[in-house]
Amino acid sequence: MVSELTVADATNRIYESLQADNADIDLHIAALKAALTREGLKEALFDPARLVQNNRYGRKLMQAYFRQRGVTVKYSA
Repeated sequence: MVSELTVADATNRIYESLQADNADIDLHIAALKAALTREGLKEALFDPARLVQNNRYGRKLMQAYFRQRGVTVKYSA
């Protein structure tokens, strides 16, 4: 069962998971997807400065992985 998190809470948990070598990342992605649906949003916004691998390859890999799980990822400028 996915808890009732806000998009901001779910996003923060994903940052923490990325820092912890992707621990439970799929659970956090599912929670984020549910939060996006509840809040009527179409995509998740991430700060590239908070990513472990903040280069083009890392960002594209993250987008592809999340897209496979039904979440569209965008990055803040």
